[in-house]
Amino acid sequence: MTWIKTIAAAEADEKLLRALEAAREFYPAEYAQPVHAVDDGEAAGIVSSHSLIPEALHHAFATFGVLMSPELPLTREQHEMITTVVSVENRCHY
Repeated sequence: MTWIKTIAAAEADEKLLRALEAAREFYPAEYAQPVHAVDDGEAAGIVSSHSLIPEALHHAFATFGVLMSPELPLTREQHEMITTVVSVENRCHY
């Protein structure tokens, strides 16, 4: 859950719904299923934190999708190592 105002999918306009759907298309294949037991149909907090500006949501997660591309020379393990170190450095729990 984010600490800022967000727009739930049930209340989203067409522009936000398209941005959410496009963001999901960029996810690596292994992200298709949630890893936690709760699946309430809502976007993850990090995604919904962008819901007030659908264009930002699209560009942020399109960038993420491109950076996670399997065609790049980094392995999935290297991606995870980099994101873990950055999260620790930023004191982020994601």
